[in-house]
Amino acid sequence: MKTAYRKLLEFLPRLGVQVLDLGPGASVVARRGGYVRVSVGDGVDVVARRRHRKSVRRVGKDVWMVGERANGVSELVTSLLDAQVTADDERPFQLAAAKYLCNHHVAGLLRQYGVNCVFDVGANSGQYAKGLRRAGYTGRIVSFEPVTATYQKLQRASESDENWTVFPFALGSTESVQEIHVEWNSMNSLLPPSDYGKGRYKRFAKGRTEEIDIRRLDSVMDKAMDGLTDPRPYLKMDTQGFDLEVFAGAGERIKEFVGLQSEVALLQLYEGSPGMGEAITKYQDGGFEITGMYPVTREDTTGRIVEFDCVMMRAEAAPTKE
Repeated sequence: MKTAYRKLLEFLPRLGVQVLDLGPGASVVARRGGYVRVSVGDGVDVVARRRHRKSVRRVGKDVWMVGERANGVSELVTSLLDAQVTADDERPFQLAAAKYLCNHHVAGLLRQYGVNCVFDVGANSGQYAKGLRRAGYTGRIVSFEPVTATYQKLQRASESDENWTVFPFALGSTESVQEIHVEWNSMNSLLPPSDYGKGRYKRFAKGRTEEIDIRRLDSVMDKAMDGLTDPRPYLKMDTQGFDLEVFAGAGERIKEFVGLQSEVALLQLYEGSPGMGEAITKYQDGGFEITGMYPVTREDTTGRIVEFDCVMMRAEAAPTKE
């Protein structure tokens, strides 16, 4: 049998009053509609206007953070919380902040330079492309990932994005078939690990190899940018020591890129991989100049930076102010 309370709640909408039922014995009654319930945890709810999308994150026992999804400050706080910072070690905090700053630096440059096609080389399962979308980039993304299992994840990630194309091969300086070391999580590489790398990452002691196709960047650019009336491409490379090979595979067409992003190493994780100085010199010789350097990994014992994310742009490609 319905209680008088329940009957009243069912009658109120006829009078133009919104009733938001939160469960037994709890409701929100509002003269103006548009409120929604956001579940925070067991027995805890947040009521917000529908047009204000909220993100909710648990940050401790009986503690939650609620913020606007599009709010950059909330995004930064979330990334720092992910770092699980302790009073004894501030390095995870620093790296999380660097990753956030790098993502937003790149997003700003893509807008400033009018980039309409991002070449995502070494895409893994699509983390970089998804980060671009969260940062507001709406242009074309073309991702390359040669490892079969990882490519399948990349395919699924891109399915709902009609402006995101994926290819199941690697890029290098020559067209060839080679073996890549796999089952190293996001660190699969065409190069074997160095002695330093083996000491740093236990994953390098196991794994297997898989045969993959490698193509030159200049051979796929026309297909990747087909339909763009004024292509303004940007090259992101994260290929675990193989970035300079990707760069070389662009040949003379590297001049068409308005910017690039490369993971450059101070400490060698892979045999035969270039050092930071060699890589940056090659990129500068190609007409690119540094706009930002962001640490990716550090040594726990010494604090030395292992790798930087290096962001570079072709200054002559910057739009001129009228």
